[in-house]
Amino acid sequence: MTTYRKPDDATLRTTLSDEQYRITQACGTEPPFRNAFWNHKAPGLYVDVVSGEPLFASVHKFDSGTGWPSFTQPVKREHVTEHRDVSHDMVRIEVRSMHGDSHLGHVFPDGPREAGGMRYCINSAALRFVPVEELAAQGYAEYLPLFDAPSR
Repeated sequence: MTTYRKPDDATLRTTLSDEQYRITQACGTEPPFRNAFWNHKAPGLYVDVVSGEPLFASVHKFDSGTGWPSFTQPVKREHVTEHRDVSHDMVRIEVRSMHGDSHLGHVFPDGPREAGGMRYCINSAALRFVPVEELAAQGYAEYLPLFDAPSR
């Protein structure tokens, strides 16, 4: 079993870009439509850029029109925690990675109804993409069956 952990702050400052650090460690947000994965369509797994824990799969990704990568669900609910966020004069639900404690984005109840109705609106800078053909080599072989299912 793989153990995921958050490196110390000094390590994070040297391994993450300034934008990745600002978003994951200081609850930042990247601009819509100007981020790596908003329109990314390749099959694979999106993992926490801090800890490597698996978060979302391309099979659960959809175009929400918001300019950020959007998913209907996490690959494992226990890897994504939810927290009440009252910043910016609004009430939202922030999502963070369980082991890396990275700020990922927010979850909203306006996703596709046929897929559960949730929209996980995630910052690309909080994610690292692992292409399906590299899953086994990078230690994520248990997620390969997700990509055997018929297209939705």
